[in-house]
Formats: sequence, structure tokens, C-alpha cells
Amino acid sequence: METKKKILIADDDPDILAQTKLLLEERGFDVIPAESAASALKLFEANDIYAAALDLIMEEMDSGFTLSYKIKKTEKGKKIPVVILTSATYLTGFKFDATTKEEKSWLKCDAILNKPVDVEDLLMKIEEYYSGTL
Repeated sequence: METKKKILIADDDPDILAQTKLLLEERGFDVIPAESAASALKLFEANDIYAAALDLIMEEMDSGFTLSYKIKKTEKGKKIPVVILTSATYLTGFKFDATTKEEKSWLKCDAILNKPVDVEDLLMKIEEYYSGTL
């Protein structure tokens, strides 16, 4: 029996969390939901994670970046894609990006997607990471 790939989803909006979980499960993934950065970090540490999708603004304005940094500094975290999901562009007008090596290094994530996130776009970023094109 093949083990499903686990995707960690962290978002403090229960509706977004439930919708994303459902859509990813429909595509064959095992989804580990977290409603805070603190619980997401514990779940990351306790599970074999294939990918992580983290809301930028949870408990704090930069919770997603802080969580991504904590994940990426671990040996396990260096081997998985971490995608930041944000609506901050719509709220602030500031566009976050993680396309260059420098941006990825500074932001400690592999990609940033603006909300509302299309699950196909999220899965494409994960696939690009594993294919080496992200």
C-alpha cells in the first residue's frame, strides 16, 4: 500500500483551511491542517512532510515568514518546498516575490502565491520544486 504524501497547511482562517484541505485530499494527498504557526511547527516536527503551504499573516503580521524560516533551517525542511500564501498584496499594495535566489534566501521560502490560491497553482509550485525548476 502506497503512503499518501503529506502536505502541511497552516492558515488561521478555518474556511480557507477546510477548503484547501478538501481540494488537496481530492487530489490524493494527506493534509495536515494547522490553525497557527505554533501548531504548524509542532506538526512539521512530528510528521514526514512532503510540502508546506503557510499563510503569511496568522498570529503576527510575519508568522508565515517566521515559520518558514524555522522549517527551512532544519535538515528535513531544507528538502521540502515551502510556499507562502498571502493576501497582503491586496491589503498593502506591496508585492512579495520569491523568484530569485536572493529573494528565496532572504524570505526563506520557495514560492509565494497570492490569495485566493488556486490549488493547481500550489501543486504546480510543489512539482516545480521537486523537478528542480523552481
